[in-house]
Amino acid sequence: MKRIVGISLGSSTRDHVVTIELKGEQYKIERIGADGDMNKMIEKIREFDGIVDAFGLGGMDLYIYAVDRRYEFRDARKIFRAAQKTPIVDGSGLKNTLERRSIEQLAEHTDIFRETKKVLLMSAMDRLGMAQAFEKAGCKMTYGDLLYVLNLPVPLASLKTLAVIARFLAPLVGQLPFTMIYPTGSKQTVSKPRYIRYFNENDIIAGDFHFIRRFMPAELPGKTIVTNTVTTGDVEFLRERKLQTLITTTPEMEGRSFGTNIIEALLVCMHGGKQELKEAQYHLLLEELDLKPRIMELQ
Repeated sequence: MKRIVGISLGSSTRDHVVTIELKGEQYKIERIGADGDMNKMIEKIREFDGIVDAFGLGGMDLYIYAVDRRYEFRDARKIFRAAQKTPIVDGSGLKNTLERRSIEQLAEHTDIFRETKKVLLMSAMDRLGMAQAFEKAGCKMTYGDLLYVLNLPVPLASLKTLAVIARFLAPLVGQLPFTMIYPTGSKQTVSKPRYIRYFNENDIIAGDFHFIRRFMPAELPGKTIVTNTVTTGDVEFLRERKLQTLITTTPEMEGRSFGTNIIEALLVCMHGGKQELKEAQYHLLLEELDLKPRIMELQ
């Protein structure tokens, strides 16, 4: 049996373990939350290094992307270095493949984009593949990178504009403590509505679930959420807030969908467990597994 462990900066209340079988091989998938403690993450990685087959880094990114460039977070690089023997991935490979593919599948096989949709994507730099796929589907975009990451009252409507701004800001942001720019640990369950106008103006709210949960207003009747990591409790949270539709880009496994980092670690493990794969290799594995987005009507 292969073993995949996701070490997350997020809350340990979201921990989960499943065993699945794919292509005749069994995989034990485990998520371990560090409650916002990066030192604990490093300790856990060192504890399991060389014992498990692949790590997923959850609750933080190593890289963010702005069209033609990628930028690195210093804090994440420190954690990556703790894995000396076992391959470790942050999910960015799947954000540019699986999530792009998921939006394309929705455009091809559903009526969701039959009429032009207005989409608030919490951070395009976190999900460039999704951003480009939404644009390809004809959506009118609002990018919340400045609104929700830096708390600047500047919505963006163009990836080109974002790329220009990123060349000045991203190298500086990458040096900041990660906890300054992303909700970690107990902060993930504390609501602090911010710039709610953009939630209300758009038909679809997309991106990282913890960004959405932290900054969304008390109710969003009739809206659609496109995200990845949700538990059964998160589904009820969205239902209570009158969301209409939930779409997850990663598959459900025993009551929850795991993050892209864990699914990417699974694919690395399936491929032989040596290192992060190339984009074409991810596409081939995704074709073999035929993963599809999950659509759930909440009301």
